[in-house]
Amino acid sequence: MMPDINSPSFWNELYKSGQTGWDLARPTLVFQRLLNEGGLVPGRMLVVCAGRGYDARLFAAAGFKVTAVDFAEDAVQEMRDRMDKISPMDVLQADLFDLPDKYDAAFDFVLEYTCYCAIDPQRRAEYVRKVDRLLDEGGTYIALAYPISGHADGPPFSVSSDELVNPFVSAGYRLHRREIPVDSIPERKGREELIVLRKGE
Repeated sequence: MMPDINSPSFWNELYKSGQTGWDLARPTLVFQRLLNEGGLVPGRMLVVCAGRGYDARLFAAAGFKVTAVDFAEDAVQEMRDRMDKISPMDVLQADLFDLPDKYDAAFDFVLEYTCYCAIDPQRRAEYVRKVDRLLDEGGTYIALAYPISGHADGPPFSVSSDELVNPFVSAGYRLHRREIPVDSIPERKGREELIVLRKGE
C-alpha cells in the first residue's frame, strides 16, 4: 500500500526521523553554477517543495525576491530558523497545489528539485497547470529533474524528462536549456537533467 504522500504528516515524519535522503544539506551545485554564469536577472522566485531551504537562501542572497513553500511543518520551521536576516524571504507552510489565487502570475521564476519526483504521479498534469498559473508571462521554469530512471515504485518516483518538458511546450513554453549536469553529486551523476523553459516565448 502506497503511503499518503499527499499528506504533510507523511513528509513531516520523515523529517522527524531523519529519513531525508533527498536533502543535500547544502545548496545545489548546479543552481550555484547557473547563478555564477550571470544569465539570470533577479526577480520574483517561488521555490517549490523547498525543504530546509538551502536553494531558496542561495537565490535570496543573490538578490531574488524569494517565496519558499513546503508543507512539512519541521522543514518550514528550520527554513525560518536558518533564514539570513540580510536576505529575507517569505516562507509558506502550504500545499503547493492549494496556493491561493493571489499567487497566480506572481512569479518570474519557479525553481524545483526533488519536487516533481515526490508528488503522486497521477498529479503531474495538475502540477504543470499549477506552475503555469503561478508564473507570469515571460517567466522561467527551472527544474533539476531527478531521478531519470525506470524504477517502478516511490517516492521518489521515476522521472522522464520528456514527460516533464512536453506538457510545458504544449502549453506555449519554449525550451531554453537542457543538459545532463557534470556537477551533479556523485551518486546522482547521469541520473538528473537540468531543464529551463520560458513561458510565452
